[in-house]
Amino acid sequence: MPAEVRTWQRHPDRPFVRAENLIAGLDNPPDWLQHFTTDLAAKYSVGRACTMITSLGRLLTDGQPNLPQSVLERSRRPGRSMGSLARALESFFTSRGLAMATDQAERLAAGRRQRRVLAVPGPLRPSVEAFSDFMIRSRERSRRAGTLPRTDGTIEAALAIVRDLALFLTSERGEEDWALTDVHDLEAFLAGSPKARKRRLVVLGQFFRFARSRKIVLVDPARGLTARGPSGFTGTTLTLDQQRLLFRRWTTDPAVHPHETLLGMLVLLHGASSREVKLLQAVDLDFRARTARLGDRPHPVPLDPPSWAAVERSLAHREDQKTDNPHVMVTRQTKSGRGPASTAYVSHVLDACGFPPRMIRCTRLLDLVNTMDPKLVAAAFGMDPEATMIYLSDRIDETRLAEWAAAND
Repeated sequence: MPAEVRTWQRHPDRPFVRAENLIAGLDNPPDWLQHFTTDLAAKYSVGRACTMITSLGRLLTDGQPNLPQSVLERSRRPGRSMGSLARALESFFTSRGLAMATDQAERLAAGRRQRRVLAVPGPLRPSVEAFSDFMIRSRERSRRAGTLPRTDGTIEAALAIVRDLALFLTSERGEEDWALTDVHDLEAFLAGSPKARKRRLVVLGQFFRFARSRKIVLVDPARGLTARGPSGFTGTTLTLDQQRLLFRRWTTDPAVHPHETLLGMLVLLHGASSREVKLLQAVDLDFRARTARLGDRPHPVPLDPPSWAAVERSLAHREDQKTDNPHVMVTRQTKSGRGPASTAYVSHVLDACGFPPRMIRCTRLLDLVNTMDPKLVAAAFGMDPEATMIYLSDRIDETRLAEWAAAND
């Protein structure tokens, strides 16, 4: 390939030239096309921007209306991803009030629900599908009433539990009718995962109450079951040596990804949740006071030097992506829009260190609650006072007791 051609392929004016040629070939070019080209050139490479402008040109010359909402809907690809052009158009149009956001999130959620329902054995499937529709209708009623509706994740988790029960009944108990299910079947199913007993029992109670109201079953087999077990914290936490290793990893290793460092430091030292970190925006940071507003906490959180250094690394990474996304944690999928990183992405950010965010956060909360007043911890974290009580330990830390005794001798 000649050097002149290679140079032109990387030339920053190439997207604008292609857009001008497209505008010249249109009888009535839309007013937003030139501004959209500028937006693409600022966020994408030259080649990618030109490819997207070419795809947009096919939409603008297909004989359909070229109103922003119509163009956005036609740009969407079928399947689980609506495509980079549709995402770029959605971000551009919605930020300027030219079109409404698509229902892509709702479509993806509907697909996830459908996959869970289809995994249920055939004889048991119609009841699970009716239960799914019932939860969706209940959510719509909650929205209209102004109460707290179920999230997509809650509905999908409930369907997954009912699906697992249906598979258990058919494969382990030889039952293909919900009416044959009894309390012994549910006890055997719950015994397979003792740690998930409470959550599973809540969902099973909801499902069988629904089934009884529809005459699918005559007796609710989950009615007499209780969520036995300790009410306090029973999870796994990190040792002090493990915490020190993580701290050194995130403060001394430049090869660690900035997002891992950001999430790790805020969880380890400040007990931040994954949701608080992924929703953190640049406007939530006070660069003079070096504080950050995390989630629903009533006051800004003062950040120590290592934590602030982690924030600066993520901001530098965000700056390199040349994005208008307001969030501190910006990924390749979200740099062209304004939404936060996906839950799936954040849940795997700490995979390289070997410890999940929840375990690290529980370690911090357990330490704070057992060394301070739980009510103060709840007030500082924006939690209900009852939520911190489960972290109260019923044992004595012998090392701290020895230090106390030595100090008072």
